[in-house]
Amino acid sequence: MFIVCVTVFVKPEYRDAFIEASLENARNTRNEPKNLRFDVLQCLDDPDRFFLYEVYQDETGMNDHKTTSHYQKWRETVEEMMAKPREGIKHKNLFPITEESFLSK
Repeated sequence: MFIVCVTVFVKPEYRDAFIEASLENARNTRNEPKNLRFDVLQCLDDPDRFFLYEVYQDETGMNDHKTTSHYQKWRETVEEMMAKPREGIKHKNLFPITEESFLSK
């Protein structure tokens, strides 16, 4: 599995629009063949801080996602809404054990 965790700080006046755009992107992403999970999370202590948790079968799945029209639309739509550039950190799965994580050891 290939996991991307993205932190986004949104300008307060764009909070609702960001949520709407992100949910649309997430719903469409879940229909991609190599997407396994896409969570949109909002921080309880800071409602303008969001965390996107994306899981793909492999790195190719994430790269394919970035070429989709729904991702491009999301990226262009939310760009001006961000208080600062988003931070995406890539991870590999260690647990729960999957065939891929077992084979990569």
